[in-house]
Amino acid sequence: MTDPRPHVVIVGAGFGGLAAVKALAHADVDVTLIDQRNHHVFQPLLYQVATAALSPADIAGPIRAIVGHLPRVRVLLERVDGVDKLGKIVELASGRTVSYDWLIIATGARHSYFGHDEWAEHAPGIKTIEDATAVRRKVLLALEQAETETDPDRRHALLTFVVIGGGPTGVEMAGAIAELAHRSVSRDFRTITPKCSRVILVDGGPRLLAAFPEVLSTAAKRAIEQLGVEVRLNAPVTHVAHDRVEIRGEAIPTHCAVWAAGVRASPAAEWLGAGSDPAGRTVIGSDLRMPDCENIFVIGDTASCNGPDGRPLPGIAPVAKQQGQHVARMILASLDSKPCKPFRYRHFGNLATIGRKRAVIDFGRLHVTGFSAWVLWSVAHVYFLVGFRNRFAVGASLFWNYLTYARHARIITGDIPVDVRVRPSLQPAE
Repeated sequence: MTDPRPHVVIVGAGFGGLAAVKALAHADVDVTLIDQRNHHVFQPLLYQVATAALSPADIAGPIRAIVGHLPRVRVLLERVDGVDKLGKIVELASGRTVSYDWLIIATGARHSYFGHDEWAEHAPGIKTIEDATAVRRKVLLALEQAETETDPDRRHALLTFVVIGGGPTGVEMAGAIAELAHRSVSRDFRTITPKCSRVILVDGGPRLLAAFPEVLSTAAKRAIEQLGVEVRLNAPVTHVAHDRVEIRGEAIPTHCAVWAAGVRASPAAEWLGAGSDPAGRTVIGSDLRMPDCENIFVIGDTASCNGPDGRPLPGIAPVAKQQGQHVARMILASLDSKPCKPFRYRHFGNLATIGRKRAVIDFGRLHVTGFSAWVLWSVAHVYFLVGFRNRFAVGASLFWNYLTYARHARIITGDIPVDVRVRPSLQPAE
């Protein structure tokens, strides 16, 4: 009787988890991939769904379709509740368990409201397809309600959009909302003109894109202000309610706030009984292993791993993908009793887009801004999408949006609030 193949369990079908699956696909191991959703989503383009530029299916793909051609990979639609390290068992919410020889935790991160979780109801973030469609609904409903609102103060609040957080997600989101509100919808509404809407980008720090060189932060601020976005720096948010955002006592009336200010890792450190950093990420070494546990790896946004400069690696897709590939190599080397070098991240650059034709890119010594940076950003994002259909659909949509400002995914799902349907129409704006 032959010995059973080693069993690798991967929790999370994000960038890191899928990179590990693909690197193990043709090895003599069995792989079980567990995720609480049935799809992989390309998170860098979620803001495009939230602002109606893309449909959810453009940036997501069923996990089973992505790995279906790999005969030794099994997919489970489950939520993990814990890990028994001594028994080498993953505990599932359904009550079932899955045993493993090797375990890779790649469960990503969720939003962090810095101790104010009650703000989540009024200022949603975008980490999932559900988040993005909820924000899209919030933005589009605000525009629909403003079209027929007769009270000037309420109408002003409905047409004020506040994005909290000046990192890449916040900058991209604010620029996309500005183009949607100022250009894309003005031809379809009769009382909303490009000058009616107000978009405010708020950050508690001294500059936007703090992880970028200062020259690119300055270029990004200038570019986003040219789109009509008001930038508030050194302005920490002190309160968020359904009808306002407060910044050091100043209340900004708004019915549409979006959170892009912070993230917190999944509860993997709690499952493992491991040490964590202030963001909840499991502290690991350069071998990506959980301390004192040779057969458990933690990667991506779930892990706190220092780079060569001694600072934690950023929570971006290239880090997760490279870690997933490295962990797979380590498992295969261990099975062959061969040594494996410690993980070393290769940084290819930071990218952030500002609207439909501007971006900033940090390639280290080389900085690219403006339209050429936007072209590079577009090519990179389309290339790294999973599946030809998605690459074609997103590439075509980006090109069409560039030519026409069209937002073809302006769909409001769910019941429409009564006050949107019954308010008397206003006269067209002058």
